[in-house]
Amino acid sequence: MDRLTAALAPAPQRPVKVLQYGEGNFLRAFVDYFIDIANEKTGFNGSVVLVKPIAVGTLFPAFREQDNRYTVMLRGLVDGTAVEQSRVVTSVSDAVDCYADYDAYAAYAKCDTLRFVVSNTTEAGIVLDESDEFALCPPKSYPGKLCKLLFERAEHFGYAADKGLIILPVELIDDNGIMLKKCVKALARQWQLGEKFERWLDEACVFTSTLVDRIVTGYPKGQGEDEAIWQKLGCEDRLVDTAEPFGLWVIESEKDISSELPLLQCGLPVVFTDNQKPYKQRKVRILNGAHTSFVPMAFQCGYDYVLDAMNDPAILNFMQKTLYDEVIPTLTLPKDDLLAFAEAVTGRFKNPYIKHALLSICLNSVSKWRARCMPSLLIYAEKEGRLPEHLTFSLATLMGLYHGGKLTGDGRLECLRDGQPYYLQDDAAVLEFFATTADLPAREQVERFLGNESFFGPDLIRVPGLVDSVTASYEAILSRGAKAVFLEKFPV
Repeated sequence: MDRLTAALAPAPQRPVKVLQYGEGNFLRAFVDYFIDIANEKTGFNGSVVLVKPIAVGTLFPAFREQDNRYTVMLRGLVDGTAVEQSRVVTSVSDAVDCYADYDAYAAYAKCDTLRFVVSNTTEAGIVLDESDEFALCPPKSYPGKLCKLLFERAEHFGYAADKGLIILPVELIDDNGIMLKKCVKALARQWQLGEKFERWLDEACVFTSTLVDRIVTGYPKGQGEDEAIWQKLGCEDRLVDTAEPFGLWVIESEKDISSELPLLQCGLPVVFTDNQKPYKQRKVRILNGAHTSFVPMAFQCGYDYVLDAMNDPAILNFMQKTLYDEVIPTLTLPKDDLLAFAEAVTGRFKNPYIKHALLSICLNSVSKWRARCMPSLLIYAEKEGRLPEHLTFSLATLMGLYHGGKLTGDGRLECLRDGQPYYLQDDAAVLEFFATTADLPAREQVERFLGNESFFGPDLIRVPGLVDSVTASYEAILSRGAKAVFLEKFPV
């Protein structure tokens, strides 16, 4: 079988418009995939240059072997039907190692057609490293690399306003563009690059903050799964990248950049806005909130994976009632948008190609519940004058998940389900709380848990009737088991 190369997937040479820090699965199945579609359907006519952002590890040899070609395979439910959609991506034109070949990398600072910078350097990538040095080739940190590249570009083009760049970080931190710009400007001052450069950063460059959403499962790792996919593709592709069909890219900036990045014209799921917060709230409260509210209960009912739990009509009904009756009424985006997003969430959870372990979702469940579910409960209780029964019950199942656990030597909590151990990871204070309060009366446990301000702040314990309701469900779970109580309380 032939290897995927330019001979099998020819494409015209295009001017370099995007410099991308990172070559990982997400960027390739999301940003580069979108740009490939824009090349086909609009006059964007631009290519992407990948930059190795850290000194260790790389996919770059495989990129060279395949002439920077690779396949994205989207697998999941579309309108309730399982589909597979494959596309050979030809938008990447080069992959440079800024450590092994700094000159090749630095030359792109002087590229006349360059307009965008994209990055996914993990949450730890957008951090100010005051020990970084301008003289390093390259600087150690991503903000340092970007600052030096922008300075050399500004110098080369005489600080021309039209040679500034649009920065599109997709790292999963709040206000990622704002934080990145703060780091870059701090280094510019530390490195004494001058007020002229700082003004050029403000006036010629656009630092956007973005929100991204797509589950990318990457290279197929099942036994023989890659070879089965090669048979479908008709070629060997060692860079094949699998993902779900759903996608969303929210781009926040003060300047409208939608005409320069014509993704909407292709029908791609992109939102250009001056305020991404309602979209982030929608994602956190609906998608992430759904996970956090039903997963502890589903695990205690005997399930191990999201898909299996979603195939249980009672659990599916619980999750949908939580979203439609208790979460959506607390959000501010148009109702039709919220309903469509919630419907998509159900399809994503039922994706037969994704094996998502419930216990992996349970990582740091207490802080997740506070961020994802507590705002919905508080707003609902205030607006409706009563408790949201599904979110309230989820608190009791959260406590049931941790109940009776014993601390292990490696910082986990060992609990039992049907006599078999399972292990939870969370903040040390959370694990210690459950390990030391298991013998207390249920009501006292609930009062201490909901009243712990380091867990939930001061507001949760004040909600009228919440302690009574959680205690009643928690006591029942401890005496009869989560599954029996759940099925009795929420029959289908």
